[in-house]
Amino acid sequence: MVKQVVTTVCFVLFHCIISYWAFMSSCSIHSSTKTIIPAIARYFGTKGRYEEANTYLIDDILAINNSLVTLPSSNCREIHLTAIIRHGTRFPTTKNFQKMREFYNFVVRDVTSNSLSEIKSQWAMWYGEDMDGRLVDKGRADHRHLAQRLIKWFPSLLTQDNVRHGRVKLITSSKHRCVNSTIAFREGLINGLSMEDSLDEFKPVVNDALMRYFDQCERFVKEVENNKSALEEVKHFNEGPEMKRVTEKMADRLEVPYASITDDSVEGAFFLCAYEFTIRALNSPWCQLFDEVDAQYWKRSYGHDINSKSSCILFHDLFHRLDQAVAQINFNGTVSEAVTVQVGHAETLLPLLTLLEMFKDDTPLSSTNFANQQNRIFRSGNIVPYTANLLVVLYQCPEGIRMGVRLNEKSLTLPGLTEPVPLYEDVKNRYRALLEGCDQETVCKMNNS
Repeated sequence: MVKQVVTTVCFVLFHCIISYWAFMSSCSIHSSTKTIIPAIARYFGTKGRYEEANTYLIDDILAINNSLVTLPSSNCREIHLTAIIRHGTRFPTTKNFQKMREFYNFVVRDVTSNSLSEIKSQWAMWYGEDMDGRLVDKGRADHRHLAQRLIKWFPSLLTQDNVRHGRVKLITSSKHRCVNSTIAFREGLINGLSMEDSLDEFKPVVNDALMRYFDQCERFVKEVENNKSALEEVKHFNEGPEMKRVTEKMADRLEVPYASITDDSVEGAFFLCAYEFTIRALNSPWCQLFDEVDAQYWKRSYGHDINSKSSCILFHDLFHRLDQAVAQINFNGTVSEAVTVQVGHAETLLPLLTLLEMFKDDTPLSSTNFANQQNRIFRSGNIVPYTANLLVVLYQCPEGIRMGVRLNEKSLTLPGLTEPVPLYEDVKNRYRALLEGCDQETVCKMNNS
């Protein structure tokens, strides 16, 4: 039986539904590039564009915003960067596509109102099962652009010399969307650094033990991933008054019986809206309909203790690399690995952020307190949109080595610390219990509940 621990560090994100009144809004936002942005785009959660997390990029995709970053004193210099990045924008997975197709077929077959006349007369289902989560062109551009912005952020680390001499490492999940994102990131680096040669030796290394650790953690797979009772709070929310209002409003809009609109109908409509925008930049009529319930809080974040602890291997890998850079700097003033880029999934990044106790609200999100959680800090769309990135930077300063953390190119102050760029030793003291424990093999054993 799953141990439901909601007050300790965990990993499943109950990325709640767009509040029904916001989702029902038909107003739109126009960017300077004339793209019409659905009013609900900021609620797309893990299906959202990176630009909604950093809206200044809508006007200039290669811009960096220095006002969002806190740096140490000018006497410090950057010595190492680890970037843990989610893959770029992708097609729907087969599971999502099936819900989209079923809802589309329902609309074409059973909806007689004029609310979706444009869809019925002009829109055809163009998604297919063969797409199954593959990277789209925008997803490749997401990573090329991120690479070019990181060159601006860290010009002394992302250099031609470091790339040529193997001091920039690329690591990826084996999933095609991650491999292709990493290749696109590599292209962005090479082009951004004006490197004309192909650099055949500068290739990504596949490491699923790090980037898909959640698949290899037996306890997480059995107690959460494959355990329906682990999402009991999500089930209760689906059966609660908020979702009832959402399904009824959708039925009213479509002029169909209430019983014909299910939770899957809601998700299908949401996916059609979100993917049409994130992939094709279209504010489609699907966006006028409804809302999504996502299980991220309960399945990937603070919902269960094993969620975050399944990332112990990635946590230790990060600090081992940082320790190595510090030791090398103290020994001879140079590092063998100036930059490490690791490309994975939302499920890679979110548990690690949870283990670090970031974005943890005082009150756990549940099926009964949605109305009181409108101002919560846990917002999956802000935390892990497509191309989400955790940037950990080491600086050599006169007083010692300091560490800065940025999420999606914005500085964060680590929980329990007061300085935005604290001494590295203070960071290690803050996470001492995890550094001395959090053994992957131990926490992932089934008898360790």
